[in-house]
Amino acid sequence: MEVMDEHTKKIGYVLIVDNDPTVRRNVSEYFSNHNIPTISAGDWNELKCTDGLPSLIVMDRQTSRNDGLDRLRSIRSKSDVPVIMTGHVPDEMDRVIGLELGADDYVIKPFGLRELLARARAILRRRGMASGARTGGSERGGYRFGGWRLERRSRRLVAPNGAPIPLSKSEYALLVAFLEAPQRPLSRKHLLQATRVHQDIFDRSVDVQVARLRGKLEIDPSQLRMIQTERGIGYVFSPPVERF
Repeated sequence: MEVMDEHTKKIGYVLIVDNDPTVRRNVSEYFSNHNIPTISAGDWNELKCTDGLPSLIVMDRQTSRNDGLDRLRSIRSKSDVPVIMTGHVPDEMDRVIGLELGADDYVIKPFGLRELLARARAILRRRGMASGARTGGSERGGYRFGGWRLERRSRRLVAPNGAPIPLSKSEYALLVAFLEAPQRPLSRKHLLQATRVHQDIFDRSVDVQVARLRGKLEIDPSQLRMIQTERGIGYVFSPPVERF
């Protein structure tokens, strides 16, 4: 395992867990050459002494001692740190399960280092934007989509005809999660974390909240246009979104 210096702790790092030393070395060197600090390990047991939370985890589906899906469950039970899962997985369902359990992306081996870096940067960029939205600018501006408008400061949803539409706290949080990642499949786990109001909320309650939000956004419930179901993964917010 690599040693984390004070500079890496301060700006964050990408954690790479893979039992293939060549993969670890190549990814670490490529990311480092592009100004992204990394720490790598062949197994999760090597990380007992590592402090500080990574900005992103790139983890293999199968390491020497741990099943990646079990480890992903453990990570998601404690943290919302972004995760890219990698692996030689011919079975589509296995990839779907990984995304459903909370992985932000799933990259099939052998992968190109340039593509992996691009995917990692995209996730880190979205993460940074969401983080900024939760801090000083979280209540400024808003979103426009399909004639609708969501105002962040007043937390007010305005229909195309100008009528205000009331939203519960969880409905508002769910809509913001969709508007921050439009036209991208979002897993139920991701949406659950974005809308968590009570600690005892259950995974399928996301479906209930989506149904309620659809009831307020969709003109024709038999022809869903705003929030589409992504089979085996979760949901996609279909309209393009404009920030203001």
